[in-house]
Amino acid sequence: MNYLVGIDLGSTSLKVVIFDTDGRVVSAANRPTELFHPYPDNPQWATWDPQQIWNGVCEACCEAVAHLDDMKSIRAVAVTGMGMDGVPIDKDGKWLYPFISWHCPRTAPQHQWWLEHIGAAKQFSITGNPVWAINTALRLRWMREHEPAILDKADKWLLIEDFLNFQLCGERATDYSMASNTLLFDQRTRAYSDELLKLSGIERRLLCEPRPSGTLLGKVHQAAADVTGLPVGTPVVLGGHDFLCGCLPVGAFKPGVVLDVTGTWEIIVTAASKPILTDAAREMGLWIDSHVARDMYAAMGSAVSADMLEWFRRNFGFEEAQKAPTEGGADWDYLMAAAAAAPAGCDGVMFLPHMSGSTMPVIDPQSRGAFIGLRNTATKGHMLRAVIEGLNYQFLQILAGLDKGLGLRCDKLIAVGGGTRNQFWMQNRADMLGQPFEVPEVEEATPLGAAILAGIGVGIYRDEQEAFERVYRPGKVYEPTRALAADYADRFKIFEKLYPALQHIHRAL
Repeated sequence: MNYLVGIDLGSTSLKVVIFDTDGRVVSAANRPTELFHPYPDNPQWATWDPQQIWNGVCEACCEAVAHLDDMKSIRAVAVTGMGMDGVPIDKDGKWLYPFISWHCPRTAPQHQWWLEHIGAAKQFSITGNPVWAINTALRLRWMREHEPAILDKADKWLLIEDFLNFQLCGERATDYSMASNTLLFDQRTRAYSDELLKLSGIERRLLCEPRPSGTLLGKVHQAAADVTGLPVGTPVVLGGHDFLCGCLPVGAFKPGVVLDVTGTWEIIVTAASKPILTDAAREMGLWIDSHVARDMYAAMGSAVSADMLEWFRRNFGFEEAQKAPTEGGADWDYLMAAAAAAPAGCDGVMFLPHMSGSTMPVIDPQSRGAFIGLRNTATKGHMLRAVIEGLNYQFLQILAGLDKGLGLRCDKLIAVGGGTRNQFWMQNRADMLGQPFEVPEVEEATPLGAAILAGIGVGIYRDEQEAFERVYRPGKVYEPTRALAADYADRFKIFEKLYPALQHIHRAL
């Protein structure tokens, strides 16, 4: 039996998952990712401790490996995880400053500088990055302004996955998908942009040279083997950014396949054969980067989603929360039954799902959520169903923008994430789409994607397609109720008028 290891560096947990070559979980363990606020004069500043990250991975790895009959059957390991947080190391490999976490607000001035001196349009036209305050380059500018001696001493700035690869095998490198997070990576040339380096004042010497995901990087050395339990000489293969690794086990590395990760946020990802660095893509709120799939690119967008259902549950679900312990089930069961009892279209009640502003398909942080069409006959069920329908209308808008604005069609939709457990929400989505979609039974998609890259790197899989065919597990298919699809298509035209009609009111508020 051959095994592949996927290590997933998440914001809440550090996972080590061992798979067989058919994608089945053989063993897994995790440790918490601890967020620190170590600066009393700046209590909002947030960091990750590199030693805690490494120790947590080592402990989880030892636990996972201990369950194997033969650890020598581990063929390769690859790392995935969050994207933009990095650490400076010196020539001896000693880290010089903790990771500045994406939670940390300290780079707000650098964010403003970047927008004023480089601009969102130029930035996107080269890198496909929207300019976020958490981008890697802004941390480097902050370090140059506030801790110049550290950057003078630093040999490389390692992104968090690159740091773990360095700890495992001693190599200082990154992959295209991780480099895509930096604000400095030219998607057309797949190299750092001379223009952006010059404008920003960031030194090229600090950046690891990017390589394709799935590239064999090195081998686990003795010191790492002693603390992880991995055999000395285990191949270390370049993984990549977490949401892109999660695309591999479900087939979302081919044009026409759209992956919808539904949770607190909804993340929509689709593959493209070339970088789409247009104003239309930027104005829609997309992020274009290099895919972990060889020679492919990805278009990714996100919008707040299930957080609005949780808001409704917290504020209007008291009765259901009281009922569940005495009558059985969960509060969600009763809430969803009420939503299902309301008619499609909610007797004219609609919801604009902008309670945290709008990030897609229009970028407007000042937009707000709204219930429209309320009468004194509206019930809790009407309002909850309106929230669900509003989220699904928003999803239709995003798909329409991908198709009409960018030419990225949706031939097949795959849904994963915690939100897929809400079967009423998913069925309503199929009814609106007027086409079926699938929720596959794939365990631990993100670390499995890393394990697939590990397998490609050592020749277990010929390519992403062969790996996908080996590991994919079909799941539940939601078929649309055809009679509802036409009605929802008409109501969708009304929904699209809500944001323009309320835009100026929300700005005034």
